[in-house]
Amino acid sequence: MARPPITNDFSWSKSRHEKFSECLRAYYLYYYRSWGGWEAEAARDVRELYVLKKLHNRYTWAGSIVHEALKDVLLDWRAGRDVDPAKVEARTHKLMQDDFRHSRSKAYWTTKYRKPFTGLAEHEYAEEIPNEAWKQNFETVRNALAWFFQSRWPGIAKGLKPAQWLEVDAGFDFAHFVLDGVKTFAIPDFAYVDAEGSVVVVDWKTGRSRESYDEQVLGYALYIAQRYRYPLEKVRASLVYLNEGLEHDVTVDPSAMDSFRQHFARSVEGMRSLLKDVATNTPRDSEAFPQTGNLDACARCVFRRPCGREPAVAQARPRVA
Repeated sequence: MARPPITNDFSWSKSRHEKFSECLRAYYLYYYRSWGGWEAEAARDVRELYVLKKLHNRYTWAGSIVHEALKDVLLDWRAGRDVDPAKVEARTHKLMQDDFRHSRSKAYWTTKYRKPFTGLAEHEYAEEIPNEAWKQNFETVRNALAWFFQSRWPGIAKGLKPAQWLEVDAGFDFAHFVLDGVKTFAIPDFAYVDAEGSVVVVDWKTGRSRESYDEQVLGYALYIAQRYRYPLEKVRASLVYLNEGLEHDVTVDPSAMDSFRQHFARSVEGMRSLLKDVATNTPRDSEAFPQTGNLDACARCVFRRPCGREPAVAQARPRVA
């Protein structure tokens, strides 16, 4: 049977909101102009945008590596399998080496590799990154994993009964809910029911703490409460900063949820204000999505070449010794 055509339906996520807030042109290229770039008959410029949107930078790559490793660890414990931390570190190191070689050769333009990794913007734009910086990337990953295995979380996870496990990083194919009529993506890294019958929602972080992360896990709390039919007063949320060895509990109460809903509504309203047709999620012309004036944001952007900002970024970026 033929599959129904894939449609570019409107949805909301924290990452979509952040891109919308940082640069409207990047938002347009990422969510609209690159649409259909996976098709064999896609126009060349659309295909280019689609490949570029899949690239990481070395910081988001390190974070995704840690998340993948912890997902596998938790799934092993959920299935009752033993986990050797040394083997996890070795496997992760090998994966990063393979990723690096794949990206350095720019094979992501011609060869499918693995999800969620395709390549690195640093290689695409020939940035001069010292070897020590790449080594530090692995140290970030190794330190995060080491802290996790020495923390309280292995004891918690291994002590859970089968019925207490709810989710382990379900991914974009599954983890969404409808909020005020909008398909909303929420992907908690770990969710379980504790001994007192409360639901605990956990998000691992490899970077530094940011206030916006509180709103992220509040969205996760709403998702878990809706999907598993738990009252919100029975849901707790926690941010775990693996490289800082810190844990931050996020209050889930009516005031916090009202604040999140207001933030969500403003964000959706702003995004929809740039649509020509809300029903079909059709954007206005590209002129409605201007470039940011912040070259620091451009320096992190995967679209700097098609956007015409590559020369300005290269001129503004200090040379790495």
